Amino acid sequence: MRRLGIVLVLFALNIASAIAEDLVRDALRSGGHVLLMRHALAPGTGDPAAFDLKDVSTQRNLSEAGREQARTVGKGLKEAGILNPQVFSSQWNRCVETAALLDLGEVRATLALNSFFANRAMEAEISEAAAGLIRDHLKDDVTLVIVTHQVNITALTGIVPTSGEIVVVRPDEDKLVEVGRIRP
Repeated sequence: MRRLGIVLVLFALNIASAIAEDLVRDALRSGGHVLLMRHALAPGTGDPAAFDLKDVSTQRNLSEAGREQARTVGKGLKEAGILNPQVFSSQWNRCVETAALLDLGEVRATLALNSFFANRAMEAEISEAAAGLIRDHLKDDVTLVIVTHQVNITALTGIVPTSGEIVVVRPDEDKLVEVGRIRP
């Protein structure tokens, strides 16, 4: 009896996973959705003490594994048939590089997606700016690809993504509703 219960649970998980994959695939092909991607693998946490946005050498940057992760994710999005992607990124190099390596089109780096990890007092202001970016650019025939940081995605969705993970959302009134996730 216990084995049957385990088999049924695994079967239900497989069905749920297949449904989630179909929802994400449909979202990519239909437009009107937002892909919130945490930058690819960049060893460490936060930024070095000497962090300077204008000097890439002072930042925590992608590892070679992170670069490959970003290329692989981009290839997968193209193969899935992503509809008219518009790509936005934090100004941090690890996000700009991730977005560029996705190879989905022009990358527009913006302050509205910058990390507030070191300055939590900026959370509301940056989150509102990100929501404004989504409102201003999302259309039915567009898929927004936003490459940013864990704290930014968590503030917008309540979800804590891993490096290179994408949270697929759609706007619903004043909130973003999760459609599914694309894990690296």
